[in-house]
Amino acid sequence: MQLEGMAMEEINAAFASLLNILQDPDLGVELILANSLWAREGVGFNEDFLKRNQDYFRAKIAELNFNSDDAASIINKWVSSNTQNRIKGIVDPPINGDLILYLINAIYFKGQWTEPFENRMTKENSFYLPGGSVKKHPTMFREGGFRYLENNLFQAVSLPYGKNARLSMYVFLPTKGIGLEGLYSELSSANWNRWIDSFGSTKVELGLPRFQFEYASSLKNALTALGMGLAFDENRADFSGMGPLPPTFYFSDIKHKTFVEVNEKGTEAAAVFSTGMLCAGMRMIVDRPFFFSIVDNVTGTILFMGTVLEPKT
Repeated sequence: MQLEGMAMEEINAAFASLLNILQDPDLGVELILANSLWAREGVGFNEDFLKRNQDYFRAKIAELNFNSDDAASIINKWVSSNTQNRIKGIVDPPINGDLILYLINAIYFKGQWTEPFENRMTKENSFYLPGGSVKKHPTMFREGGFRYLENNLFQAVSLPYGKNARLSMYVFLPTKGIGLEGLYSELSSANWNRWIDSFGSTKVELGLPRFQFEYASSLKNALTALGMGLAFDENRADFSGMGPLPPTFYFSDIKHKTFVEVNEKGTEAAAVFSTGMLCAGMRMIVDRPFFFSIVDNVTGTILFMGTVLEPKT
C-alpha cells in the first residue's frame, strides 16, 4: 500500500484524521464514508484488532450467522443505507461456507455545482465513440470562469461543488491522437500533483455530456498486479494480527461497485468495496472518451475517478 516507513499507529491516526476532515465538507455537498466488519458467528478475532477498526475507522462491528438465509440481506441492507439506495447489494447469497469475515467500505457523494448548468442550454451534440462511430447525446453547455489546464496531452477543467468550492470534479479530455491510453501512460502520482497545481483561472466555453453509469468488478487481479498478491495467497498471507493462528486468514476476493450520475444540477456518486476473507477564450467540448475525478481540494484526497467511453443517461 506504499506506506513503508510509517508505524501502524501513525497510519491509523492519519486515516482517522482524514475521516474527520472529510465530514460535512461544504454546504451543498453530502458525503458519507462508512466502514463495517461482518464476522462469522463463533470465529474469534483479537479485541485490539476490532477496537482499532472502531476507534480509527468508525467501523460497525457485527457478528452474524453466515449460514442463515438472511445473512447476505442484512449486510446488503447496510450497503444500501450508506449509499442512499444507489448500491443495493455487494454480497451474493448463499455465503461461502469458508468465509469468516467481510470488510466493507461504502462512500456516497452528492454535490451541487457551485454554478449549475442551465437546462435550456443543454442540447444534442455529437460524441465520438472509440470504434469510430458517432452518437448524438445530451450535452450541457456553460460559459464562464473556470480553473483550466491545457498541454500536449489534454485539456482539463475543474468544476467546483458547493458554496465554498472545496470539492471539484476534474475532467480530462485527451488530445486527439493521444487518447486515453496515452493519457494513462503519463498518469503518475508526480504528474497528477504537478497538473493539479498548474490549473489557472480563465474563461472557458464548456460542453460536458450528461452521463450516468453503474460499474462492478473484481479488483483481485488489479491489486495483485500492484503488489498485493500476497494477501490472496493462503500459504503466505499473514493476518495474524486479526486473530489467533491457526486458522490462516487470507483474502478470497475484493469486489467493487460504483454508481455515478452527472447532470445540470451536480453529481451523485456511490461506491462500495467488499473484501471477503477465507479461513480567455478557451473552448472545451467533451465530445470523445474522457477521464474524470472528484477531489477534495483541501487534502488532495481523490474520492472517485473513472472513464467515460460512451455517455449514457
